[in-house]
Amino acid sequence: MTLTDKTAWTDEEYEWFCMGPFDGEVPGLVRRIRRILDVSQRGLAELLKVSQSVVARWETGRTSPRVGVVHHLLRLAGLHACFHDDETGEEVEPMRDDGARDRRGRRHPAHVDLSVIGWWAPAGMRSSIEYYTWQDRSRARRDPRIRFRTCRHLRRLERLMYGTPEDHPSLDQLAAEAEHLDEVREERRRRARAGLRWLADPGSGEPLTA
Repeated sequence: MTLTDKTAWTDEEYEWFCMGPFDGEVPGLVRRIRRILDVSQRGLAELLKVSQSVVARWETGRTSPRVGVVHHLLRLAGLHACFHDDETGEEVEPMRDDGARDRRGRRHPAHVDLSVIGWWAPAGMRSSIEYYTWQDRSRARRDPRIRFRTCRHLRRLERLMYGTPEDHPSLDQLAAEAEHLDEVREERRRRARAGLRWLADPGSGEPLTA
């Protein structure tokens, strides 16, 4: 039995179905907000600086308000929209506004995962001295080198291994990650130097181990 196959329903089932309520969707949301505000279509139109006919078309479903208008309507009514995952029921929030951007101030693609591989330096360095000079400058400015995968298959592989980040980190978070990488690399160099000293003079003590 389906909703369209009402001939298979009993009288009690059909009466229960007709009692509703049914999902009003966007037209019902506009009407609900107008009811909360206790205003007519003309009154809501004046609040939004639109014509009364526009509100009427929203409520009949002939057109729909833009997302920005819906957000404004919710704020007028003191409401807050929440989105939930159908499978888990967990709340899904919009992506953060302070996520890291590229060096031109543009947002990184929303579908990629950002990671840090060190401090930024321009491509095509002629010498290692020039490269490390640029890295020192970027370290002082806390300007990390950000990487992301454009290949979908590589992204899926990394997400299977490390999980899927919920959002893009802020620039400060990525800079802190670059600083942590500095500490990890320095610790590796320290252990390597200790191992070399032990090989040169085994009697100097035990080599450092992880």
